[in-house]
Amino acid sequence: MALRPNRPQPSNDPRALARAAQGDVFAREVDDALREDEALNALRKWGKPIGAAVVLGLVALGGWLWYDNHQASQLGKQSETMTLALDQVEADKVAAANPMLAGLAKDGTPGYRAAAQLLQAGLTQDAAQKGDRPDAAKLDAAAKGFAAVSADSKAPQAYRDLATIRETALRFDAMPPQQVVDSLKPLAVPGNPWFGSAGELVGLAYLKQGRNDLAGPLFAAMAKDKTVPDSIRRRARQVAGSLGIDAVDDVSAVMAQAQGQ
Repeated sequence: MALRPNRPQPSNDPRALARAAQGDVFAREVDDALREDEALNALRKWGKPIGAAVVLGLVALGGWLWYDNHQASQLGKQSETMTLALDQVEADKVAAANPMLAGLAKDGTPGYRAAAQLLQAGLTQDAAQKGDRPDAAKLDAAAKGFAAVSADSKAPQAYRDLATIRETALRFDAMPPQQVVDSLKPLAVPGNPWFGSAGELVGLAYLKQGRNDLAGPLFAAMAKDKTVPDSIRRRARQVAGSLGIDAVDDVSAVMAQAQGQ
């Protein structure tokens, strides 16, 4: 007869059950104590670096939120100042607008600073051209104002391009034709927002160089480009025609436009 191993039978003795339960409780308490001790040791070792990192993170977040709010507030104030300055200019109260524009030109964000400087230079140019004789000193000051915007790497590119065109237009008679071409040729291409304004100056520089072969097609392209302002298109059409290039796409439209003038 095969012998079977004896299996411990569960005891129904209440005292045995109580001892077993006490043993389990003691084991859990020991385990919890060990875990708590490990946690305390880890906290002693890493608590300060982790706490410092959390504090730094909160400080950084707070700083960013303050900066973002400050920037939004500053932009709002600058926008309001620019609007007020423009209102004064439109009301022909330039003296009242000047202090506001000066403040933006000095302390404004790059966009508002460039816009204020462009407006200041434009107002100086307008003042210089009033009367029978242009004021050479004021014209030079206006050109320098445009040049400052053109050279400002932080200003929006559209403002820099406009400033380059305005400066070149003011100094055109004194500039070598090739310098005009080199300065504005990148802008004098179809599809560029400044194609008409830059193209007209480049075309005139070509004419001064005697390069009618380059000037004619450029004026014809401007005359046919419907994104170019109408005033520039009309002048370009006339110059192209004088150079023997037909720049009229729609004869009836041109005749209607001429009759309406």
